[in-house]
Amino acid sequence: MRTSDELLAELKGLHPLLIDLSLGRIEALLGKLGHPERRLPPVVHVAGTNGKGSVTAFLKAMLEAAGLKVHVYTSPHLVRFHERIALAGADRRARPIGERELVDRLAAVERINVGEPITFFEITTAAAFLAFAETPADAVILEVGLGGRLDATNVIARPALSVITPVSLDHADKLGATVAEIAGEKAGILKTGAAAVVSMQPPEALDVIRARAREVVAPLSVWGEDFEAFEQNGRLVFQSAERLLDLPLPALIGQHQIGNAGTAVAAALRLKWLGLTVDAIEEGLRQVRWPARMQRLDDGPLARLLRPGSELWLDGGHNPAGGQAIAQTLAELEERAPKEVSLVVGMMRNKDAARFLEHFRGLARRVVTVPVPAGPEAAYAPEELAAVAVSVGLAATPAVDVGAALRSLQGPDDGPQRILICGSLYLAGQVLALQEGVQAQAN
Repeated sequence: MRTSDELLAELKGLHPLLIDLSLGRIEALLGKLGHPERRLPPVVHVAGTNGKGSVTAFLKAMLEAAGLKVHVYTSPHLVRFHERIALAGADRRARPIGERELVDRLAAVERINVGEPITFFEITTAAAFLAFAETPADAVILEVGLGGRLDATNVIARPALSVITPVSLDHADKLGATVAEIAGEKAGILKTGAAAVVSMQPPEALDVIRARAREVVAPLSVWGEDFEAFEQNGRLVFQSAERLLDLPLPALIGQHQIGNAGTAVAAALRLKWLGLTVDAIEEGLRQVRWPARMQRLDDGPLARLLRPGSELWLDGGHNPAGGQAIAQTLAELEERAPKEVSLVVGMMRNKDAARFLEHFRGLARRVVTVPVPAGPEAAYAPEELAAVAVSVGLAATPAVDVGAALRSLQGPDDGPQRILICGSLYLAGQVLALQEGVQAQAN
């Protein structure tokens, strides 16, 4: 039997030389497969620039706390491709698809596609729909891969709920050079008659989302108008016209997670047919897990390179808004427990490295830049990225890998530090693979 590594490599070879921006290829493939996307449990479709993964994780935790079976689709993966397709199990917990199940679904779509040009994301999304349609569940949480309007996940004709998390500049080469243009792509997931929850947005993004909602007659629930959430006295307060909830703070740390958690609560309350209780929402906030989002690495080979009393953190944030959120979280940690802050950073070349890094000026004493292995696009060479960091006022040096970077921060005069590895989800995946002692699967 072929392995998933072999099949995934073969599917990457089908990538078309020229990509027409349409849903035609995946719609044709899904038709040949008997339209599994029409046989899914009710779908919650999540788009946005930042926070869509966290909102997805919060919703999953809340639905599972209510005793519901939930399938979850996310991308990119961190360590193994299997993470992208999480199937609800008999114990009502979604887990990465098994190797045999993944190979069977990938082989099925490969046979039906008969070598036709198709993008890797399109054909693997078809495999995910096939797995979801064949496995009973109460709901599917479907995270957009890129944009929304022309994303392969946008073949869902009528989601039970759409969610749009904060929109900011990212993937400008594919989605548009302005926030308004990018918002237009994200708003493409709105469907006629399907309710949508909209998180906090820049005014120019919200205007575009509203215009699209009016066009397709999609009722909106908007942050700051229909609901909001904030931290008060060590609790999460959620309020809307109908509800005032006093909830525990989310297990995911950082002020930006208050907004993500509040958006997830608003979404959960809109899923009235699932009958979520406040107890389930509270339990979901406590139990949520989402790797590489301000994740503390307390053990493992990398953590053992540090001096006693040092902290090692990991975050996959990679765009300017993500940099701002991470820097704010580090500043909050600094207020509570001061420690010298250093960064280990690797970034893809299509990201705005200068605007990401400038948020750490005055906060990080040193930056060590590293290569990003196994990403689908070209990455900054460590020397180039160090030069960018220096240009925005940070002291930076390059290193050959993460281990060398951490060792370089452990000089004889260095005390306990708070070190954050950040800048790329692909780098985060490599770090987690090192921690777990496994080989990461390329995206």
